[in-house]
Amino acid sequence: MYIGIDLGTSGLRALLVDGQGAPVSSATSEYDVSHPKPGWSEQDPNHWTTALDAALSALRSDNPSAFGRVAGISFSGHMHGAVTLDHIGSVLRPCILWNDTRSHVEAAQMDSAPGAREISGNIVFPGFTAPKLMWMAHHEPDLFEQIATVMLPKDYLTFWLTGRRVSDMSDAAGSAWLDVTQRGWSGDLLAASGMRADQMPELLEGTDFAAKITPSRASELGLPADVRVIAGGADNAVAACGVGALSEGQAFVSLGTSGVLLSGRDRCAPAPASAVHTFCHAVPGRWYQMGVTLAATDSLNWLSKVTGQTPEALSSAAGHIQAPSDLRFYPYLSGERTPHNDSTIRGGFSGIDIAHGAGDLARAVMEGVAFNLRDSLEAMRSTGLQIETALAIGGGTRSQLWTEMLATALDLPLERPVQGDFGAALGAARLAICGVTGAAPQDIMQPPPVADVIEPNPSLRGAYEDAYAAFHAGYPKLKALQ
Repeated sequence: MYIGIDLGTSGLRALLVDGQGAPVSSATSEYDVSHPKPGWSEQDPNHWTTALDAALSALRSDNPSAFGRVAGISFSGHMHGAVTLDHIGSVLRPCILWNDTRSHVEAAQMDSAPGAREISGNIVFPGFTAPKLMWMAHHEPDLFEQIATVMLPKDYLTFWLTGRRVSDMSDAAGSAWLDVTQRGWSGDLLAASGMRADQMPELLEGTDFAAKITPSRASELGLPADVRVIAGGADNAVAACGVGALSEGQAFVSLGTSGVLLSGRDRCAPAPASAVHTFCHAVPGRWYQMGVTLAATDSLNWLSKVTGQTPEALSSAAGHIQAPSDLRFYPYLSGERTPHNDSTIRGGFSGIDIAHGAGDLARAVMEGVAFNLRDSLEAMRSTGLQIETALAIGGGTRSQLWTEMLATALDLPLERPVQGDFGAALGAARLAICGVTGAAPQDIMQPPPVADVIEPNPSLRGAYEDAYAAFHAGYPKLKALQ
């Protein structure tokens, strides 16, 4: 038996699977995010360990026999957070999370350092880990001087279970300290942010053995004494393991709170200026590229709050797929990542007519999100990546209309999996299986069965291409108004 742990921003999920990776049981535990000042986002790592304890306890209660046969545990976790430890392993301050924007000045400073983008393979975004430490040096110098190790969120759970300070390539790639091509800490990037190599955790691949759980922790959690903890990976990389997106062109598009278009890569081909993320994969010798839309289903949820209608009602009112009108929506409600790298841009409608109703607004919102993901696809293609089809996952793809819009906007067939458990927690469990048994990732991390394929609408291809071109041209005009 194996356990995959997905450490999310608002909660932790534990998934128990058998030796073939089939889910047996799952448990969740929630926690809050603290926002002590505008733009700040923090969490106490003790909340994560409490949640892990609770989730494992629930699995043990549900399946005591299976729980007693657990051989390995691995992790998926939200990226970019900064957990700072002193020399005895005590947490110095709450973790500064991925969606915290306080270090925008420091991020711009590091991004302008010679070689920063070329070595890291990415723009240095304010959410990345390195600028957070630069902010601490400027604003919390007494705490900064006590830092013995900086850890990423899911790696703190490994430390709590094993006492070992390690990280994996996929998570480290989002720190702005990793040489993404060479898969190792960069002395130049560390120096640019005022850090030292001895403050970094040891680097492993996601399938590598980190350590056995300590006897005291095993006894406390009711786990077998010889449970092996496998390094794990960053949330999107591990989600890719859960759906089998490992190799060149194997892709998925996710319509969740945010929107993600991700593809595996067999080589490292960064293009930082495109605002495409180029990160190491959670499996050895592979990378992935990803475009991010910050507000996907969040855009429809926002319209739901404004209109007082449920997202389902709005989707129904939007009707069937048709040629886009002149009513357009720009989904920059929280700024945007790909391709604009613009934390200050804000969204809006254009072309609103007095005759438009809630259904028209909903259709424009759904089209706008689809066109924004097309922006990510074009940015990824600029790196030489070829995507012929993609899995469609996330809550938004339960909408037939939205999935048809997305397939037509991307001009790609989208495969919707059968209902099942194939997210980041499953990806983490698969990493545990590979790490314990030595199985090849490509043998364990197979794509899920496909329920249906949504093809681009051929009769609307031209209309969607024209509407996308108008949408893409709208960003600078919207920016000029703000």
